[in-house]
Amino acid sequence: MQNIDFKEVLKNLTILYIEDEKSIRENLTKVLTLLFKKCISFENPEDALEYYNNHNIDIILTDINLSDINGIDIIKKVRQSNEDIPIILLTAYLETDYLLDAIKYEVTEYLNKPTNFELLLKAFEKAAKKIVNKGNYFFTLNNNLEYRVLNKELYDKKNNKIIALTSNELKFFELLIKNSNRVVTYDEIKNEVWENSIEVTESAFKNLLTKLRQKIGKDVISNISKVGYKLNI
Repeated sequence: MQNIDFKEVLKNLTILYIEDEKSIRENLTKVLTLLFKKCISFENPEDALEYYNNHNIDIILTDINLSDINGIDIIKKVRQSNEDIPIILLTAYLETDYLLDAIKYEVTEYLNKPTNFELLLKAFEKAAKKIVNKGNYFFTLNNNLEYRVLNKELYDKKNNKIIALTSNELKFFELLIKNSNRVVTYDEIKNEVWENSIEVTESAFKNLLTKLRQKIGKDVISNISKVGYKLNI
């Protein structure tokens, strides 16, 4: 496997967090927002499941002892449609029955509350490693396209084929992916793609942008006037 920084992988993932105790949920959500690209938190597990069924979620973090249904029931429902998604369980008690169920449903980690940050971070890195190992580390661009990060492949799901990217298109696209939470400046793009060349013309830049947009979709890359470009994913 390539030398992968799994903390960096987390920054490109979305986590679904379920916790019915308000203070705990709000405090941990602040931490998760710093670690992940997006943290979606819910008090109500049924609302969380409905959201999960209609959105792309990479990791699930849930308390076991919830008011309506317990965390194991959530796992059972998730596993009916997704055998691979990493799930991390939190509990205030070490319950043998729950632990056995956690093993049965292949829970990534089972942690005691109050949560130790270092142990939680290790659990997240373990989850990220599982995602990478399964080949599920990708960006969904739209209903038909996804970018497979490790293989550096643009995949057309509708037609079941790989769309070839040129070397410069790949450099440009990956720069946007690595900085998907912000605008990438013109100078950054030129330095990355053309490696500080002073010979880059405006027409060459526009030509690269046009060809990449033709392959991934015009709306995937937004132009921020006089600043740079940003990925819309």
